[in-house]
Order: sequence, then C-alpha cells, then structure tokens
Amino acid sequence: MKAVVVLCSLSVAAMCLLIYQAARQELNIHHLKTRMLTNVVEVRKKEESIIELQNKINDLKTASLAINAKIDGLKKKKEESNKSKAVSTETLKNCNKEKEASQKRKAEKEGAIVKLKADHEVAKQKAEVNVQALKKQILDRDTAICAFADTTKDEAR
Repeated sequence: MKAVVVLCSLSVAAMCLLIYQAARQELNIHHLKTRMLTNVVEVRKKEESIIELQNKINDLKTASLAINAKIDGLKKKKEESNKSKAVSTETLKNCNKEKEASQKRKAEKEGAIVKLKADHEVAKQKAEVNVQALKKQILDRDTAICAFADTTKDEAR
C-alpha cells in the first residue's frame, strides 16, 4: 500500500510537472503567436512603405526621364545655336572682308577720278592755251594777210 501511495504520489507529481510544462509551453506559444502577429503587422507596414518608396522612385524616374529629355532637347538647341552663331560669324567675317575690299576699290576709284579730273583740268588748260595760241596765230596771219592784201577789192576784205 505504501507502494501504491508512493506510486500515486509520484504519478500526481509527474502529472503536475507535465501540466506545468504544458502550461509553460502554451504560454510560450501564446507569446510567440503574439510576437509573430506583431512582426507580421510590422512586416506589412514595412512592405507598404517599401511599395510607397518604389512608387515614389518610379515617379522620380519618370520625372527624371522627362527632365533628361528636356535637357537633351536644350542641348540640341544649344548646339544648333552654336552652329548658327558660327555660320553667322563666318558670314560676318566674309561680309567685312567684302566691305573692306569694296572700300579699297572705292578709294582707288575715287583716287583715279581725282587724278582724271586733275589730268582733265591740266589738259583743259593746255587746250585753252593751245586754242589761245591758235587764235593768236590766226589773228596774226589774218593781220599779215590783210597787210599784203589790197583793201580795195571785195575779196581781200
């Protein structure tokens, strides 16, 4: 009988120990479940924030693509402007060269005109001197002829 009491006592003690272990494991499982639920909630929040960040990144990428396209367009316009400027500069240089050449020709022509006018004046004065000399010669000759001619005839007069 003592053995039965001891055996029953041991069984009750073992049973209490098993109940204690089961309760402890249940509490651990309960804590793990609550921790897992909080972790799931945190993971979902982090996933949502990651999705939001990915959306923002995609929006920024599209905005940066649009901005890059505008930058490329502006670069092309700048290159075209620089090319146009270079062409205009070259044209301006050519025009200035032509202007200088035409001014030289104009100056040469004006110099030639002045020289021609001076030569014309000199030639005109020489011609006047020659005309005066010829008039004088004609007058002298006419005077000489008149001196020898008979003034009584009509032909001589």
